[in-house]
Amino acid sequence: MNTENQTERHGGHPLRVLLAKIGLVKVGETERKTVTFGDASAVSGGKFWSIVSVATLAVLWVLASRYNWVDPIFWPSPVAVWMEFTRIFSEGFRNFTLLEHVGWSLYRILMGFGFGCLVGIPLGFAMGLSRVMRGLFDPIVEFFRPIPPLAFIPLVIIWSGIGERSKILLLFLAALWIMALAARAGVSSIKLSKIHAAYTLGVSRAQLLFRVILPNALPEIFTGMRVAMGVCWGTVVAAELVAAESGIGFMIMVASTFLETDIVVMGVIIIGVIGYGIDILMRKLEARLIPWKGKG
Repeated sequence: MNTENQTERHGGHPLRVLLAKIGLVKVGETERKTVTFGDASAVSGGKFWSIVSVATLAVLWVLASRYNWVDPIFWPSPVAVWMEFTRIFSEGFRNFTLLEHVGWSLYRILMGFGFGCLVGIPLGFAMGLSRVMRGLFDPIVEFFRPIPPLAFIPLVIIWSGIGERSKILLLFLAALWIMALAARAGVSSIKLSKIHAAYTLGVSRAQLLFRVILPNALPEIFTGMRVAMGVCWGTVVAAELVAAESGIGFMIMVASTFLETDIVVMGVIIIGVIGYGIDILMRKLEARLIPWKGKG
């Protein structure tokens, strides 16, 4: 096939021919082309490779247990973890069933995360839209942002005692600054041309906020929500150290005191599975609510 025919087949431009030859552009008999390298929307979920990754870890765990590569006191076998799971699921742990431990942890996380979103998102919008609010709150947010939530445990106990409020407050502080920065970044990422176009059409400030600014800021907000949820799961173990009698974190800490590593690993796996499940739900929600993400 000569050069003219190749050019016509790949879209009528020599650059398309070059990109097609090196595999950076998918081409066919139609005019529609898709850039595969650099286009995030062209990257699929990779479910096959996810299965391969999980299966590899499982095989390594079984082999390590089978051939005693690691002392069980440091990392127990899958059989031991499964036996503890079935025992605790049927008999419970420290006066609570396994589902009750999971339920209390989820309650604390969702409450702290929810309040963090409720305060952090409006705060981030205010910082992104008002010079005065930016000047007032930017030093505060940037000061507290790098401080780990665990550093607030003594203060949280002084402020709220040792009840449920202290645990929720600690998780609230873990999510607040992340959500404020995510919302501010979302507002700052909006193209000025869209704002000008909206004003040209005669929208009010309220319409501009809810029909232009909020939809365009949602991708950054959802990213912040996913990060904040992960931080909250990482903080819940410490939050349940504050005189807790239930929760996955409480179960892990009590088990670690008595070197029951099979229960510790079981708790870690439960946290990972639930956290991953929540992240998948948030991805699905994000794809449904903001299908325009990554499309300009």
